Amino acid sequence: MMFADVILPLALPRNYTYSIPPHMEHNVHVGSRVAVQLGKNKKYAAIVKNIHTQAPQAYKTKPIIDILDKEPVVYPTQLKFWEWIAQYYMCTEGEVLNAALPAHLKLSSETVLLYNDSIEHDFSLLDDDEYMIAEALNIRKELRIDEVQLILDKSEVYSVIKRLLEKRVLIIYEELREAYREKKENYVQLQPEFESEERLAPLFDELSRAPKQLELLLAYLHLVKTQGAVIQSELLKKSGASAAQLKGLVEKGILWIEKRTVDRVPLGTIESTIDFDLSPAQEKALTEVHACFTQKPVTLLHGVTSSGKTQVYVKLIEEAVQAGKQVLYLLPEIALTAQIIRRLKKHFAGKIGIYHSRFSNNERVEIWNKVKTGEILIVLGARSSLLLPFKDLGLVILDEEHDPSYKQQDPAPRYHARDAAIYYASIFKAKVLLGSATPSLESYYNATQGKFGLVKLMERFGGIEMPAIEVADLKKEHALKTMQGNFSSQLTEAIQATLDSGKQVILFQNRRGYAPFLLCTTCGWIPQCLQCDVSLTYHRQHDKLHCHYCGTRYPYIHTCAACGSQTLIPKSFGTEKIEDDLQQMFPSARIARMDVDSVRTKDSHNKMIQLLEEKEIDILVGTQMVVKGLDFENVTLVGILSADSILSFPDFRVNERAFQLMEQVSGRAGRRDGVGRVIIQANNTKHPVLQFVAAHDYDGMYAAEIDERERFAYPPFVRVLKITLKHKQESTVNQAAQVLGSWLKPHLGAQLVGPAAPIVNKLRNYYLQEMLIKLPRDMKKIAQAKNLLREYFIQLTAEKAFRAVLIVPDVDTV
Repeated sequence: MMFADVILPLALPRNYTYSIPPHMEHNVHVGSRVAVQLGKNKKYAAIVKNIHTQAPQAYKTKPIIDILDKEPVVYPTQLKFWEWIAQYYMCTEGEVLNAALPAHLKLSSETVLLYNDSIEHDFSLLDDDEYMIAEALNIRKELRIDEVQLILDKSEVYSVIKRLLEKRVLIIYEELREAYREKKENYVQLQPEFESEERLAPLFDELSRAPKQLELLLAYLHLVKTQGAVIQSELLKKSGASAAQLKGLVEKGILWIEKRTVDRVPLGTIESTIDFDLSPAQEKALTEVHACFTQKPVTLLHGVTSSGKTQVYVKLIEEAVQAGKQVLYLLPEIALTAQIIRRLKKHFAGKIGIYHSRFSNNERVEIWNKVKTGEILIVLGARSSLLLPFKDLGLVILDEEHDPSYKQQDPAPRYHARDAAIYYASIFKAKVLLGSATPSLESYYNATQGKFGLVKLMERFGGIEMPAIEVADLKKEHALKTMQGNFSSQLTEAIQATLDSGKQVILFQNRRGYAPFLLCTTCGWIPQCLQCDVSLTYHRQHDKLHCHYCGTRYPYIHTCAACGSQTLIPKSFGTEKIEDDLQQMFPSARIARMDVDSVRTKDSHNKMIQLLEEKEIDILVGTQMVVKGLDFENVTLVGILSADSILSFPDFRVNERAFQLMEQVSGRAGRRDGVGRVIIQANNTKHPVLQFVAAHDYDGMYAAEIDERERFAYPPFVRVLKITLKHKQESTVNQAAQVLGSWLKPHLGAQLVGPAAPIVNKLRNYYLQEMLIKLPRDMKKIAQAKNLLREYFIQLTAEKAFRAVLIVPDVDTV
């Protein structure tokens, strides 16, 4: 008897074993999807992880119901990778499968209602709701739950279904349905007999009495000449004709229509063209990267902003592609990197595929399959593209490797794409290049300790100087009363001078909305979210108060809930307020805002970038979106409006993150002519990080920070694991945290910090408690600690009082 261990798309603590029916033995493969039953009647599409002859001792196996694929959907390399993610990041393989597979490859059964025609029914005994469903079933013979909801025009339909089930009007079964559908298009073609000019010419005379049909035929001939194949929808749009007029030409035997399967993600046929030469500094960096790769699988490329790292990447990609290998180019946020997408498409148009969350489910299935077959050689994507089924991966590039967006927050698996990519590449014996102008302390430490190779590219492309950085003292400006709203005189004058010279400005403010909070000037009350322990942000565009944690929107509050006065005023400022102020200060300037609220649609970010490139925007105001991957030749001034808010966040990485953010923003200025200028507004002008930013001194910042991290035992000297407990009752979660902490303390001692409530101690109606565990950089001890935690998590939730407590482990938390 053959058995298969399968991964179900559920957060189950272990995988289950199913028996393979004899007639399926030769068709079930590792990596294939199979239909299996879990429980009494629920069916799922599971992935086969292992095939063997050992029956489980603890339970009787159920047989596999069906095989869903002729070919496996993943390779053994991906299954090995999934297992590592689950073990290292303390989640389940089912959660990894859920994150990896496109939705249309993850099937679960759907409840289908069937009309029971084996007995006679008296519909007069049914109430109105029951009668409507019974009548529809009698006509249709089967209905799905969503169809029942539409018929009754309500979501709660299960009680009605239950009553009809008891009255034996219907029966229920579970159906496993394939969600992916090939895309079909109607292609219009000329009948072969009219392909010669002699036979085609008389048609024009024949159709002179049917001008619309003649116009349609001429449009068809034009499209055939210009693009080869003619799609029916395009033809009707171009000719302005109707489907009936096209049908007339088909009935006359002039045209015919063929339905074909088409790609949702066409790759094109353009060959790669590398039409640039590297500078001497870039050539030197490329040579050093090659040398490092001969000794170490991972290399860090530390290149200052505008040093031309992307061109080095392109050369490495070209070499990998010529060797027949696949390449993964990771970016922190795909929606923010339209420029890099355009550049890579220019060089590798026919070989590159893009993968991110804004694609439809059907598009993702097609990209998945093309990566698996090797049809796509280069994948450009966000962290989720790391989970694609590569066939023969040769190179992984992580651009902006320091970016915290590479860490998945919710839901599980909470993996870090940088660390996971290094492990994944090791399975293929592939090389990994980490690139950044401001590397993470962990990566730079690994490079200086010899674990990674280190290559420096410390001059801007074309010998352009780094931008001059000035710090505007807000305390002094306020004292002299030279502030204009939230702008220092220094920044106001610089903006005016930049606009006068025909150049562009980028202004950075790391808060969106109009005002971060409202304040009652009588009693000091601040409106807060009912579901989260945070103040509400005022968005003037919608005239509503938004919670930036749970997304709830509230109407604007005019009356104080505490004292009843009507003295509520907006305090502090966000990007909306800055945009509003600029329009009053510089009325003739063309101003745009780039934040989550203004670029919600699929292409809105790309369009705004193009407007800036085409000099249709004079001043761009934005949040962190303006930091990442942008290159504008006409931007000469960058303003950072509130450095203090970046420098005062309570986190051990605050100085590192603040330096990275300000250095990256400043790198947007003067990228072509070297006359960039950066003005940083701050109250605490003596902050050491500002001194490092002003001098573009990464090494100075690194030396200061690494000394602090070692003294207080923080990464990279330890591994930090955060445990968050959640419950809707504050007393329950507090008690659960104390119990878990008391169990862990004897084993972990000083390595355990907490438990304690975080700064935001309530999110989405759940109260929170957190504890940090600082583990030594010893994989054996880390594994032991994780096993201990898993045991205690099971013990805690086994207790009746804590059964509903959610426990969220976050390994290598950022």
